[in-house]
Amino acid sequence: MALDTGTEALARLAEEHVDHRFKGLPPDAAGLTVAELAAQRRNLFTGGFTTPVLALSAERLEHNLKLMETYAARHGLAFAPHGKTSMAPQLFHRQIEHGAWGITLAVPHQVWVARAFGIGRIFLANELVDASALRRIAAELDADPDFRFVCYVDSVRGVRLMDAALADAGASRPLDVVVELAAGEGARTGVRTEAECAAVADAVAAAPTLRLAGVAGYEGEVPDAGPEKVHAWLRRLVALAVDFDKAGRFAGLDEIVLSAGGSAWFDAVADVFAEVPDLSLPVLKLLRSGAYVSHDDGHYRELTPFNRVPAEGALEPAFRLWTQVVSRPAPEQAFTNAGKRDAAYDLHLPFAQVVRPASGGPEREADGVTVTGLSDQHAWLRTAPEADLEVGDWVGLGLSHPCTSFDKWQLIPVAEADGTVVDYIRTFF
Repeated sequence: MALDTGTEALARLAEEHVDHRFKGLPPDAAGLTVAELAAQRRNLFTGGFTTPVLALSAERLEHNLKLMETYAARHGLAFAPHGKTSMAPQLFHRQIEHGAWGITLAVPHQVWVARAFGIGRIFLANELVDASALRRIAAELDADPDFRFVCYVDSVRGVRLMDAALADAGASRPLDVVVELAAGEGARTGVRTEAECAAVADAVAAAPTLRLAGVAGYEGEVPDAGPEKVHAWLRRLVALAVDFDKAGRFAGLDEIVLSAGGSAWFDAVADVFAEVPDLSLPVLKLLRSGAYVSHDDGHYRELTPFNRVPAEGALEPAFRLWTQVVSRPAPEQAFTNAGKRDAAYDLHLPFAQVVRPASGGPEREADGVTVTGLSDQHAWLRTAPEADLEVGDWVGLGLSHPCTSFDKWQLIPVAEADGTVVDYIRTFF
């Protein structure tokens, strides 16, 4: 699929009309196109937006994109950020503009979204055994000689199912696969032992429709993960690539794919991948971290490797959920109008950060305000005497876990520091 097709698809997003599908947008914007609304540069706080409304910081988003571009380049890593975090083609393209090799995805639907917007390189971090999906992948590969697609294999059975489906589809281009090394016993997917990895690689070699392109895995699943255990597992992954290369398993390739890297241990990936010895072919050292694009105020704020390597910089949380106090039934209690339908809550509850008074006074820290629970459409707040919170006030909430924040919002305003909304991000979940 040509890149201009992706550009055209992005342009069509701007032609969508604002309507009932999109939460939080100004009611009087109904019927405008997204481009027309963006051109108005309304203010998030005074331009008619209704609560709850999730916003992305324009400055922090750009900062995070640049930081990971710089980090990957500094450490000699290619970068395929995991797109399941945002499922936002506009962000996919911005990531590629900031040096990404391609986009990582997890399931077929996500691949179709990426292809609809012209993404030319996709790493599927899963074994793909669905015959219908494989038929479509084969058709995409046959129709577009520039399309690069790589996916996991983690079983002989899976390899045989893939080969049968692709053969039945009449695939003319082999599908590139990487053997997934499991992170340990009891971890998630992947092959548990090196001997089993060799058996899977043998099965790939015997499958005319597949081509062994490398090895990969996910260090975030290492049991009781710590620096020593994560480094040790990554060295196992590198050793597997070295052994496969010595055995001639990568003959005929242009490069060997070596891939790992979630959002919690990419510093370890950089350390160990820097130790990769010279192999018979160039090595594509492919990092796949995805949560960095928005970062967060909870889970990843605590886990980010930049906490361990502060000299490398720091990601900035780009999300804020604006919600409004709708009930103040007691001095120690308040309720706002955002709940589980609006806010991530699988890892942490939201964090009350700032208050914008309904009276129009200056924004202030949300001192004495704590989110203690979420109903479907309400946040439960505990308020200390210093909270000074009134019905009608806007409360800005920080969120934890980007992957379950993006998926609740189909169109997300991007606001500059003064509240000017300069863009809208469309998601596809």
